[in-house]
Amino acid sequence: MTDAAPGGRTDAVDRRMLAGLIALDVDGTVLLEDETPSPGVVDAVAAAVEAGHEVTLATGRSWGGTHRVIELLGIRPEFVVCANGAVIMRRGGDEFGYSRWRVETFDPSTVLGLLQAELPDAHYMVELADGHRLFTDEAVGWNLDGGEQVAFERLAAEPVSRIVVVDPGSSDADFLAMTERIGLHSVSYAIGWTAWLDIAPHGVDKSSALEIVRAELAVEGSDVLVMGDGRNDLGMFAWARDAGGRAVAMAQGPQEVRDAASAVTLSVEVGGVAEVLRAL
Repeated sequence: MTDAAPGGRTDAVDRRMLAGLIALDVDGTVLLEDETPSPGVVDAVAAAVEAGHEVTLATGRSWGGTHRVIELLGIRPEFVVCANGAVIMRRGGDEFGYSRWRVETFDPSTVLGLLQAELPDAHYMVELADGHRLFTDEAVGWNLDGGEQVAFERLAAEPVSRIVVVDPGSSDADFLAMTERIGLHSVSYAIGWTAWLDIAPHGVDKSSALEIVRAELAVEGSDVLVMGDGRNDLGMFAWARDAGGRAVAMAQGPQEVRDAASAVTLSVEVGGVAEVLRAL
């Protein structure tokens, strides 16, 4: 299901001045594990914006955990991709200066039932269309500001934009095997470095949202650059490369992610994003 709700806009991008669209993953790309910026990234992003590029974020984070990164980088992109593509924020509105311009949702009941049968002790969270988060137990890395702890059954009470599952007792290999076994065919999903599973509506990922953004900004596919380090970046890597653009992986990313990129930069710890942006 798609809810489109264009909000007010300020400082609209002058499309005639855009040199290109640069979409950056957040965790492991722009930010280090302690939430501080990768070396040199703030200045490099500022230089890219000054050169006419539209620099934005494409992240698995909710908007609640993304707007602070926008502020940290000192940018004001017209669109921001959150929740692995299920939410596109647009500049102009009362949510830290943005509004929920496009939100994709799905019925989570079937998927949650399959997952609970396999992972009864896992930590579960869902994000509703308005950004409100419901969770069964806290987990490391979750931004639960304003969230509500509920019984598992409550998670399936209404459509959601995403499901997040963390099982401290499993590995990413365990999650890969589990998803193959139960067959998550009616949704899109990505598995993190650890036992972290992020589920979105069918056909929705960072690439589907970025294609909408690219079209709105009237940027040619060959003028797209995306950067990331995780399996949830594979879709946008393929999208960028298929359009004639560039996909750059961080050096510390899994081998399958590096193999999917058109280039590999330095790790986040030593300023991989800054290295690429300074070379533009």
